[in-house]
Amino acid sequence: MGSISMLSPSPCGNPCRRRQLVMKQNNCCLFGQASLGLRGRRGSPHHHHHQQQHHHHTSSMCRALNTHDFPDWSDRSSPLQSGDRDGASHSFHCNSFTHPLVILIHNKVRKEIERCYQLIHRLGRGAVYLGSSRVNTGHPHYLQALELAREIAKLLNCTTWTGVGPGLMDAAVKGALEAKKPVGGFKIAKEAGEWTTSNFHPYLPPETYLTCRFFSARKHGLVDAAVRNKPSDMTAVVAFPGGIGTLDEIFEILALIQLERIGSNLPVPFLLLNYDSFYSKLLDFFDDCEKWGTVARGEVASLWKVCDGNLEALEYLADFYSLPQSKRDFNIGDSVQPGMAS
Repeated sequence: MGSISMLSPSPCGNPCRRRQLVMKQNNCCLFGQASLGLRGRRGSPHHHHHQQQHHHHTSSMCRALNTHDFPDWSDRSSPLQSGDRDGASHSFHCNSFTHPLVILIHNKVRKEIERCYQLIHRLGRGAVYLGSSRVNTGHPHYLQALELAREIAKLLNCTTWTGVGPGLMDAAVKGALEAKKPVGGFKIAKEAGEWTTSNFHPYLPPETYLTCRFFSARKHGLVDAAVRNKPSDMTAVVAFPGGIGTLDEIFEILALIQLERIGSNLPVPFLLLNYDSFYSKLLDFFDDCEKWGTVARGEVASLWKVCDGNLEALEYLADFYSLPQSKRDFNIGDSVQPGMAS
């Protein structure tokens, strides 16, 4: 998960006390070890040398962090690494967990995660959408994703959360806007699409999304946005067709649900939209895993709901939250219906 391990989502609107305590303890530990590692007898030349060296490294790392000019960890000439004369071993000048760069990145990630939680607290939790950033606006999957996001926003009366990128993420945003429901998101500075050169969304107000520098912070935000605090909260995770990034998010959500880091108290529905049998090969792979004994029989099926079309997905959510028939007036014109995927 990057520079900070995944913690369980907060059970409250504000960043939870448990997270703050864990991060605070980590900081105390890091800074405490760092001070011990650089300790020399005060007033001695050895002490002054380490003070100057520590100041030089900290200043260098600050500049690197602020300019995105991170050092090459494999470069033996890097000032962060040193080795014996024959080059057989290379390591940090000091313990890698107490190195100024590690501490700085840890604090940067922590602050970015806190900003994610603040945005969620302000806009409210809701439906989180995962999907390809490469699907164009005329593709049938784009139109289906837009339609489903619109109907879910109306059905659950919730905020729509995405990665604020192009493709199917954009379809979900537009669907929510058509439903006149809140939209929020966590944008990464680089996406495999047309918006790669800007940290700003083309049409969303800047107060509705956060541009993340760290994938770990973005993932924390997307996970926490789907967590239910109380029975009246109606949230969901919806996975549209996608590539490597989408699969990464799908497997992470699966693992977190399996380990009860999501939904341990109040379950969160996880829907896999198998438009045109897009994910059928993945489902076959899980069947093979069951045959090989690497996953328990029925284990994966218990973690999510596979839907062939939008009507099936909407009916599942309505049943999941025991919504009355009056709430099920879905407007889903050209969607692929269950059992009709080509």
